[in-house]
Amino acid sequence: MQQLSVAGVDRVLDEARRGIRRYSPQETEAARLRGALVVDTRTETQRAETGELPGAIVIDRTVLEWRLDPASDARIPEATGYDVEIVVVCRQGYSSSLAAQSLRRVGLHRATDLAGGVEAWLAAGRPLHRGEADVRR
Repeated sequence: MQQLSVAGVDRVLDEARRGIRRYSPQETEAARLRGALVVDTRTETQRAETGELPGAIVIDRTVLEWRLDPASDARIPEATGYDVEIVVVCRQGYSSSLAAQSLRRVGLHRATDLAGGVEAWLAAGRPLHRGEADVRR
């Protein structure tokens, strides 16, 4: 019987982050101001509990690649090419690293994530807001 090689989530996460420069909260805001897409993948419940990230586009993790791949028929209008700068955000910066790696594998070579997620954003004193979000289905 053949043994399966098990990577484990920690190794997969390390591989996703290898060689990638992750952004701080300040760098994420600077990227947004220069035109990067800041993409919040947190669940509706997480966003309701904490608040919305200013200027972010909300895309459910289950459709992220299809909404951001410029070659996809399901892309959002902002997915204009493979050179678009994208900063993925989640609650703590774990699933966003995996999502950014997936986007890079699609060809979006400038995809990265917010190190520490929204929790780091709040710890840095950055604002969140209550109200409507720019949710893309």
